[in-house]
Amino acid sequence: MSTAVAEDKKAETKLSQLDQLKKFTKVVADTGDFESIKDFKPQDATTNPSLIFAATQKEKYAHLLTEVIADRKSSGLSGAAQIEDIIDHLLVAFGCDILQIVPGRVSTETDARLSFDTGGSIKKARHLIELYEKRGIDRKRVLIKIASTWEGINAAEQLQKEGINCNLTLLFSLPQAVRCAEAKVQLISPFVGRIYDWYKAANKRDYTGVEDPGVQSVREIYTYYKKFGYNTEVMGASFRNVGQIIELAGCDLLTISPELLDKLSKSQEPIERNLDPAKAKDADVKKLELDEKTFRYLLNDDAMATEKTAEGIRKFAADIVKLERVIASKL
Repeated sequence: MSTAVAEDKKAETKLSQLDQLKKFTKVVADTGDFESIKDFKPQDATTNPSLIFAATQKEKYAHLLTEVIADRKSSGLSGAAQIEDIIDHLLVAFGCDILQIVPGRVSTETDARLSFDTGGSIKKARHLIELYEKRGIDRKRVLIKIASTWEGINAAEQLQKEGINCNLTLLFSLPQAVRCAEAKVQLISPFVGRIYDWYKAANKRDYTGVEDPGVQSVREIYTYYKKFGYNTEVMGASFRNVGQIIELAGCDLLTISPELLDKLSKSQEPIERNLDPAKAKDADVKKLELDEKTFRYLLNDDAMATEKTAEGIRKFAADIVKLERVIASKL
């Protein structure tokens, strides 16, 4: 090895794992905590009902909810419509503050209770984008998060045609990913950690490295997309440990919690690129032909994907209800 190459390698090992990862993957902060976003300097940020609810319970962010309630009290709405209006404005208020920190995009989630309502999801997405645009935010900087149900993907397909970019979340299987790509969705969020959780509990054993089922799922989706030339971005999400992140180094994007971002920033162990579009092009992969009947059957046939999609929708819906109760108590 030449002296110059040796010096370059030595300099590279001095970089934190987070900085090494940023060389070939867009790092996204999975949080509603502005301070964490400032600390780790991600490209984008994602939120969801659970993160927003948790943030509003913290003293340093409580003022956002107070301000939105004060501003929307004179909206002329009452009851459930008023609470829904306040939540929409709260989501956008968080998103706008996050966009003052990150250079890229923020993901804002629709109501999980609309997961099987194509029309309702479209209407909600249009409204959220309208609120962002009224505050001077270009729609290109916002991703609308929708669950990866058949109805949710159909909603996203229409929204993409209108220039409203979508992030299809609660995604646990290749059929969901393929349907999203065919719908020309901007981005998908396969949930690594929740897949890992399911297999760990079902098989009563731990998984590490490339044998991790969550890691395998994202690798399969990434390879399929690059093999067949889909433009939909793959963003691994819901990580349980740093090992899962390192195995997916090279993925288009990875959305990572502050706790794991902190661990990556404190380690200087070398990271290698594990996902490469050039290698994916040569993979032996068969094209999956999907219509609605095939999609529903394949999803139903995958116990993990069926259970985790349903569970995720229930949990996000429950946190929206908690937020509604907090708001109702303040009105």
